[in-house]
Amino acid sequence: MKRSLACLALILPLLLGGCGLFGDSVDETAGWSAQRLFAAAKAELESANYSTAITYYEKLETRFPFGRFAQQAQLDVAYAYYKQGDVDAAIAASDRFIKLYPNHANVDYIHYLKGLVYFSQDVGFMGKLFEQDQSERDPKGMRDAFDAFKELVARFPNSKYAPDSEQRMRYLVNLLSAHEVHVARYYYNRSAYVAASNRAKYAIETYPQTPALEEALFIMVKSYDAMGMGDLRDDANQVMVKNFPNSTYFKGEIDRSGPWWKLWK
Repeated sequence: MKRSLACLALILPLLLGGCGLFGDSVDETAGWSAQRLFAAAKAELESANYSTAITYYEKLETRFPFGRFAQQAQLDVAYAYYKQGDVDAAIAASDRFIKLYPNHANVDYIHYLKGLVYFSQDVGFMGKLFEQDQSERDPKGMRDAFDAFKELVARFPNSKYAPDSEQRMRYLVNLLSAHEVHVARYYYNRSAYVAASNRAKYAIETYPQTPALEEALFIMVKSYDAMGMGDLRDDANQVMVKNFPNSTYFKGEIDRSGPWWKLWK
């Protein structure tokens, strides 16, 4: 009996102390009004404490699902996810807001934010362009960003976000074109001339007014020549000479009596 009591005396404090381990922690926001929750979330957002801000915004939406604070919370939480780098959550929050409030005064902003979220995925893409094998990379983020900005400009041409969106769209088109040409060059350097010419042709047809057009034509000429397709080579060469008569790709020529593509190395 004494031994049992002694064991109980040892175990009981552990059991009592362990209750706190399994109990719910105290929620400091219990009883807060919608306005107080929103103010606290906003303060955390402005202090770059995105995780805490998201927690407060989500509590606000759960407890007070209706009203202006809930709507603004959904806008702000999408931005908080974006700043936190959580792409999937930011896009989900943006799409949810667009679906729930398609006529909201700030719905143009959420379309713009979607574009920024996708756009941010490929910041530094150009810096990595020549450092890795891009033939296996699908630049989906760039295309999604372009589509988001395009939808904003189409639906809200007078939005204050439209000019920046149009500028980013031009940048993305140039980037996508450069990607396609880089892949074409990748194939050409590995003697995959059919794939190289097809990819270069796709870049020319899809992005005809971009800086990468010059190199795309050059790769087509070289690829057709390597395959012995003289007619296609001559056609591509004629287009290149007409559009880029002073192309730097011609500088490898040392004998004007012969075709430049036979001399360039």
